[in-house]
Amino acid sequence: MRTVTGVVQHYAWGDLFSLPRLLDTEPDGTPWAEWWLGTHPSGPAQLDDGTPLSAVAGDLPYLLKLLAAAEPLSLQTHPDAPTAQQGYLREHAAAIAVDDPRRIYRDPFAKPELLCAISPFDALCGFRPVAASDLLLRSIGATGLADELREHGLQATVAALYRGTIPTAPTIAACRANATPECSVVADLDRRYPGEPSVVVALLLNLVHLQPGEAIFLCPGNLHAYLLGTGVEVMGASDNVVRGGLTPKHVDVDELLSVLSYEPLADPVVRPVQVDEFRYRYPTPGAPFELWRFEVDGPLPHTATGRELAVCTDGDASPLSRGESAYLAPGESVEFDGFCTVYLVAER
Repeated sequence: MRTVTGVVQHYAWGDLFSLPRLLDTEPDGTPWAEWWLGTHPSGPAQLDDGTPLSAVAGDLPYLLKLLAAAEPLSLQTHPDAPTAQQGYLREHAAAIAVDDPRRIYRDPFAKPELLCAISPFDALCGFRPVAASDLLLRSIGATGLADELREHGLQATVAALYRGTIPTAPTIAACRANATPECSVVADLDRRYPGEPSVVVALLLNLVHLQPGEAIFLCPGNLHAYLLGTGVEVMGASDNVVRGGLTPKHVDVDELLSVLSYEPLADPVVRPVQVDEFRYRYPTPGAPFELWRFEVDGPLPHTATGRELAVCTDGDASPLSRGESAYLAPGESVEFDGFCTVYLVAER
């Protein structure tokens, strides 16, 4: 087991205090958005002696992060592998540089994600069932959008919102006049991004309030946005993001509409499967990784089945304490001992 030091990312939406406190570091007045643990070239982690993690682990197929959002992130989705491969070749043929802000497909890989809450965490995740959205819209007085949804269906309604053929002002006005959690989110997003169609599209998504230990899994095509909170995030080691709005970054509506999955999610919350008294597994179908949570309460042995990364988010135990991370090689064994919470990513 080797101690790993991550890399901080100071994005504007980050929290000033959450990650520094978790990592037992003094806040420096800048937003700490993410703490990267992996071999991604944009933020490669190091071992305790300064050696790059990749020197002993190779290129990991996943990236583990601690994430702290103080304000909403962009509304976005990610492609599946065939779409990523086609998009990568298409943009390469068009001579769009990989670091060009207009570039969407920076590599030919899928980017499944799982976010597990450390603190209460708010997010938009996947489309709400149409009947439930119809009920919500009519209850707040957004009858025009409800009629469009009932008559034309979800996919056509989303496209019409983005194309500007459905006016958004009446729906936003209805949200301002209501105090439901969904309306409060829309009103806040409209203050930040006035006139953006994504503000109203957000009203068709599940508003999720995760409690610590609960998660959301973002499979290809899932439209989502993180809103507020701190969590552990693990994703495929890809940079492919198709943005729909709520951001100053490049937005491609045509590509977004072609990539989106319109299959409604009745319950987007992923609850862990308890494997034994101390271990919980989070299902991640089709992903090259699996997330585990260990609630250590005394000696807990573990043997790595592949290349694994572990991060302690709470407590004080041997060999990891809060804010510390480590790499385990395949077949390597360790015994956690004490009282702590450890999140561990296992390679599939």
